Amino acid sequence: MTHHRVRITGIHQLLIDDELQEIPEGVDHQQAAHHFLYLAAAGAGAPVLAHVVDERSGASFELKVNPDGSTQPPGAPPSPTTPEHAEDRFAQRIAAAQQAGRARDFATAVAAADDILRELTAEDGDTAPTTLKAAQFRADLAYLSGDSAYATASWTWIALAWFDRLGPGKRLTQQAASRAAASWIQLNATDAARLAPELLDMLLEVAAPERTATIRGQVQQRLQELTSRNL
Repeated sequence: MTHHRVRITGIHQLLIDDELQEIPEGVDHQQAAHHFLYLAAAGAGAPVLAHVVDERSGASFELKVNPDGSTQPPGAPPSPTTPEHAEDRFAQRIAAAQQAGRARDFATAVAAADDILRELTAEDGDTAPTTLKAAQFRADLAYLSGDSAYATASWTWIALAWFDRLGPGKRLTQQAASRAAASWIQLNATDAARLAPELLDMLLEVAAPERTATIRGQVQQRLQELTSRNL
C-alpha cells in the first residue's frame, strides 16, 4: 500500500510528498489534499495511506483513502472494490485521465473524462453505477481545477442519483452530498445564489432533516450575508 506525506503549512501551502501543490484560490487545503489522494488511489485501484500534518491547527493524523474516494482510519476493514476499475472497457483511458489529473494537467484530464462520461452515458445510461463513478471523477477534477460551479451542480445531481438507486443512509449518497456542499462554499455570490436552491432541496431529500440541519444552516446564513451585501 502506497504511503504519502501531506503537510499544510502555517502560510497555507499544501505539500504532498514534499512537492508543492497548486491550489485554486479559495479551495480548502484539506479538501484539496483529499482529492489529490483520491486520484492516487483511483489510479492505483487500491487504497493509499497518508500521514497528514496541518500546521495551522497543530493536527496530525493518519488517513486511508479508498479508490472510491471514501476515507477510513488505517487498519479499518477495506471497502469493497469495484471490479470495473480493472476490468471494464474504459480502464486504460480512465487510468490515463487520472494520471493527467495527478500531474495537474487538468485540460487533458477533463477532456478525457468528458469523453468517457459521454460514452458511458450513451451505453449504460446516465445513472448506471459505472456512469456515476465516472461522473464523480469528473466532479473531483472540476473541484481541483477551481470550477466550483460545475463541481457543485455535479455532486448535487450525483447525490440524488445514488439516493434514487441505493435508498437512504448509504455512504456513496452521503459522500456526494457532503462534496456538493463543500464545493458550494467556494462559489462566488452569483453562482452561490443560483445553485443554492437545488443544493438545499437535495440535502433535504437524501437524509433526514436533522442530519443536514447544520450544513443547511450554513448555506442559508451565507445566502443571507450575500443578499445583505447586495442591498
